Amino acid sequence: MQPLMHRRDALKTLLVVAAAPFGAQQRNVSTLIGNGLPGLSDEQVNNPYGLAIGPDGALYFCDLDNQRIRRLDLRTRRTSIVAGNGERGYSGDGSAAIAASLNMPHEIQFDAAGHLYIAERDNHVVRRVDAKTRNISTFAGLGRPGFSGDGGLAIAAPLRQPHSLAIHASGRALLICDTGNHRLRRVDLVTGTIDTIGGTGERMPAPDGAPLKGTALNGPRTMVFDSAGNIYLALREGNAIYRIDAREFTLHHVAGTGEQGYAGDGGPARLAKLGGPKGLAWSRGLLYVADTENHAIREIALTAGTIRTVLGTGQRGDGPEPDPSRCHLARPHGLLVDSRGGLYVTDSEAHRIRTLG
Repeated sequence: MQPLMHRRDALKTLLVVAAAPFGAQQRNVSTLIGNGLPGLSDEQVNNPYGLAIGPDGALYFCDLDNQRIRRLDLRTRRTSIVAGNGERGYSGDGSAAIAASLNMPHEIQFDAAGHLYIAERDNHVVRRVDAKTRNISTFAGLGRPGFSGDGGLAIAAPLRQPHSLAIHASGRALLICDTGNHRLRRVDLVTGTIDTIGGTGERMPAPDGAPLKGTALNGPRTMVFDSAGNIYLALREGNAIYRIDAREFTLHHVAGTGEQGYAGDGGPARLAKLGGPKGLAWSRGLLYVADTENHAIREIALTAGTIRTVLGTGQRGDGPEPDPSRCHLARPHGLLVDSRGGLYVTDSEAHRIRTLG
């Protein structure tokens, strides 16, 4: 029989492990692609941003400073170019996507038919790559900044620095963070018409519980759906995260005080400080936040309402791996959780895509 003290120590250890957040004891960080230097090869990326898993199971990502969308085969680790010729510009509509010029592609999304949508910030458009022909076309926006066109066709409605895209849970609409206009816009995928569903163009705090329609949104930067169809929305300038209720279309404060900073780990997410959040991912009751200007990935336990850092130190850098609590990041942007719960992170200015699992 073990001495009583040893048994108490073992019990204490067991209780600590059981009380820890799921996965906290086992997670390691590693580099999927990238060697820390900007480039274009099977071993290099150049400031990666948004990413998505395609219908074929491969990882697609915005290779921002290469002005391309690339595909990474997760089995062979080989890459290929999906869109973009490497020249920063706005050309190529009606022809092969790989011959088109892009201008700062920030995020991508696939619809149910396999069409790929690209938010091009500095072209002020959303473009679409056809799943069958691989040709590219403008889906929304005019190629110049502005705001108008609600109720009409999206291809006739100007946008201003669109950053983020999400396919609505119904599969019928594409949502656009029209960031420069401080609005959330929706395009019907059947009719092609556009409307504003949130934001007024004003840069003001959003009251908790307010209706989405007609309420100001301060820098809507990125969004993600949960399994119930609720939308989580990150406000970049607002330094906050809100949940948009799927039924009532009301705004509910989830995280961030609105003041920029890096504080609050271990406490209520609503009282934490964030630094320009620019990426979100949802998985089984957890919301991951790319706290970009804090060089960290933070995790919100939605039921408990608490926040903690799961990757990064709060200081800019590059590694070391595999301990996520010691691994410095450099302005991470894109987040994605795969079907197995693995987290993908575009560590943008470290020129890496990392995984946390």
